[in-house]
Parts: sequence; C-alpha cells; structure tokens
Amino acid sequence: MPYVDISRDDDYVSLWYITNSPSGHASSFDPNKPTVLLLHPILLDSTWLGAQFGDPRLSRDYNLIAFDWRTNGKSMSRYCGKQDSWTDAVDMALFCYALCLPAAHVWASEVTSVDAAVRFSILFPELCLSLTLLSTNSLDEVFRAGDELLQMWAGADDIETLEFALFQMVSYIVGTDVDPDLADELIGYFETSYPPFRAARLSQVSNRLVHRYPLSQKEHAAVTVPCLLIHGDKNQIHPLSRAEATVADLVNAKGGAKLFVIKGGQGYISVVPQWASISNRIFAKFLASQPHVRTKLGTPAEPLDQRLRRALDYLAELAGDSTLADAKEPLSSMSFSRLSPSVQRTHLDLVKTWARKQKSAWSPLDSDGRPIRRYSERKHDHWFQGDRNGMSYAGDL
Repeated sequence: MPYVDISRDDDYVSLWYITNSPSGHASSFDPNKPTVLLLHPILLDSTWLGAQFGDPRLSRDYNLIAFDWRTNGKSMSRYCGKQDSWTDAVDMALFCYALCLPAAHVWASEVTSVDAAVRFSILFPELCLSLTLLSTNSLDEVFRAGDELLQMWAGADDIETLEFALFQMVSYIVGTDVDPDLADELIGYFETSYPPFRAARLSQVSNRLVHRYPLSQKEHAAVTVPCLLIHGDKNQIHPLSRAEATVADLVNAKGGAKLFVIKGGQGYISVVPQWASISNRIFAKFLASQPHVRTKLGTPAEPLDQRLRRALDYLAELAGDSTLADAKEPLSSMSFSRLSPSVQRTHLDLVKTWARKQKSAWSPLDSDGRPIRRYSERKHDHWFQGDRNGMSYAGDL
C-alpha cells in the first residue's frame, strides 16, 4: 500500500500518496522526467487532483506525486494540537526523505497547502525546484466566517441542516455559480469524509484555518526558488490584492515572482474544470521554462537528523525565538510548531470536545456507507422548489 509512516515519541502519521507511475509507487518513476509534487486544497484530498493527473500536458512529461495531508483523505495521525504550516512543511520534507525523492517542482492549491509549500521552500530549498501557488495569502477574518459553517456542519443533527451548511460551504469555496453536478460531488464527498460522527477530524481542519499566521517580510525574502502565482480575479475568498502583495514580498525569488490572473476565476480554481484547464496550461508552460532535472531516487548525502537540526536552527533565527533551537527531538515535525502553548491546548481541547460529541452524533449515511441522497434530489421532495442558491419558493400546483 502506498503509505509513508513517520513515527516519533511525540507524533505519528501515516501519509497516503498517489503517483502517475506504472506501479503507483514512487520507486517506478521515469528517471528521465522531472518530478512534480502536488498539494491538494483544504477539506479535500488527493482524489480531487484528477484535473492535474489526467492532463497530458502534465502527466506525459512529468512524474507526478501527491499525498493526503494528515487531517485529510486516507492519511492517519495522532493529534496533539501543535500542527501548523511549519509542521506541515516538515511533513513534506520527511515524506520526500522517506521515498528518497530528488528535488521537485511544488504545486500547491489553496490556503493550507500554499502556506506549507512556501515554508517548505524556505526550510528545504534543496528539495524545491520551483513553487506554483494557486490562490494565496488570504485574510484571516475571511476564514473565520468559514469556521462558523464548519461548526454548523459538525453539529448538524438532521439532513436539512447538514445540506444547508454543506451547500453554503460549497458556494464559499467554489463560487456561487457552481455547477450542480460538481455541487453534488462535493457535498457527497463531505458527507462521507466528514460526517457529524467524525466531527473531531473536521475540528482539526477548523483549527488549521482559525489560527493561521502570515509570513513576515523577512520570511518571504528567504524564498529563493522560481515562483509562479495563479489567481482568479473574481475570487471571493482570496482577494487579488493579497496575491499582488505576496508577489511584491517575494523579492528574492529567482527571476522574480510572476503572477498570472485568470479572468473570471473564482473559488478552487484547481477543481472547477474550466479554471483547472487554464491553470494547468500556465503551469505546464512555467515548468517548460525551467531547467530539466532528471529524477534520480537516492538517499541524500546529509543525514536526516543533521538536516532537520539545521532547519530548526534556521527557523529559530527567522522567528527570533531561540527556544525553537532547544528542541530535543528535531526529527519530529511537531518540534517546528510556532503555535503558543495556550493555542495548542485550545486546539487539543476542542478536538477532545468534538470527539465526545461525535459518539452520539447523527449519521447522514445509509447502511451501505453512502449519502442518504444526492443534494440535487432535495429540490423535488416536496412542493417547495429550491433554486441554485438553496432558497425555496412555491411552485405551481
């Protein structure tokens, strides 16, 4: 099974991954092709990267690999409240070391993946050939509104409440003009992956959204790899002005950071088919402009413990926090956490609270483990008809 297990005294995670190689494992990558590491959007998993894996402009010329973050998809982990974007970046490095991957082009979609990818390039530049960031640098207050929907979602006790929360979430992350079939797919995925009886896992995602800390100008200046930002100009979550500000902050990106704006693009542009095709074309063109680096699997010359200690010392220097360098277990991702002890306790307490509640939570799934109904079917279950925005009106009798 394609898992990477990372076990330490204070942490455990098993990261599920997929590739476009013949065997499905990294060991059968084509050595003549460069490698691209794809990071999926928050709330989804690597199965939602079909638009990228199925695009011959990428799958034909590159070794593609993606994994599920520790709070998503098939990946499993022990929660401790310390997870933040810096620990995610170290998860990426440990994943690459475990599979003996060479330096790769990193493609990241949406907020948590973008946050981790940028930090990965700062701490481990030798593993990162380039950065491509889709929808970046959102305002924290925007995501606090999304957190309210997550709370309604986790605590739903009937199908109407759950579907209302999920449709609002879909409209929030994909856009109000969401295709009905895509809405059905997303809502069905949310119902099976994060039903109320798995509210503790959903609260881990909520924790990641609420307590995000932006990079300083000094930290942005530490990014030295080539950078491409792709952004939709109609994105209601990620203002275009923030992407422009990020480009201005990436002063040391090789060749200068570049911004491509998709006209009319909104929501998760890696998931909505028309925006995904455009972003893939731009990404493929960007990759073609980079030096060709073959994929040579092998153990890095520098031992892992020494490399992580060096990364931890550098993080302490960037943060101006000498206590980070005092960590006794540099091999653990959790040693890189920048969250305060009080925030860590808040995260852990919230997850424990939802874990207790989920024991008696309502299930939106049938006996076969599938959703009771498709979201679109709700429009015809009574004489009130629902429009595409979820509002009901009285139809002709």
